[in-house]
Amino acid sequence: MVKFLLGAAVGYVLGSRAGRSRYEQIVRTYRKVADHPAVQGAAGVARAKIGEKVPFAQKYESRQPERQP
Repeated sequence: MVKFLLGAAVGYVLGSRAGRSRYEQIVRTYRKVADHPAVQGAAGVARAKIGEKVPFAQKYESRQPERQP
């Protein structure tokens, strides 16, 4: 627990020294990567494979009541 708190404190200090501009740069880079078509395709494949193993959405949909027109 002490190591975790020490690590969190060091991360906080280093993060605060980097400043807001560095944070915004990291967010922009993350969004570029996350929005890339190759990453989107890989995420879709991963979701499909996880859905095969853990069909949560199918279970959820089957519990929904039918809508009346």
